[in-house]
Amino acid sequence: LRELQTQAVWISSADAQDRGIRDGDMVRVFNSRGEMIIPVRVTERIMPGVVDIPEGAWYDPDENGVDRGGCCNVLTKDEHSPGGAFVSNTTLVQVEKV
Repeated sequence: LRELQTQAVWISSADAQDRGIRDGDMVRVFNSRGEMIIPVRVTERIMPGVVDIPEGAWYDPDENGVDRGGCCNVLTKDEHSPGGAFVSNTTLVQVEKV
């Protein structure tokens, strides 16, 4: 299944433009817990200031331990949010072009 559809991060057109990112570029998505390098999809359907990485991708680390599979677990805490929501819905990240 991994070969059929590559995991990507979705970002707003405004945020992509501010970062010099174009649709299909490889980007680094990171925070203090981890990082991944995956393709980006630029769209008007995502609100500025928000990104979307669908759940379900397998962890696929490179030789430096950076995830190349788009596994959002590398960016989240291993605990529930105070409101009981999944932490993947409340995770702060940065996105930069590779």
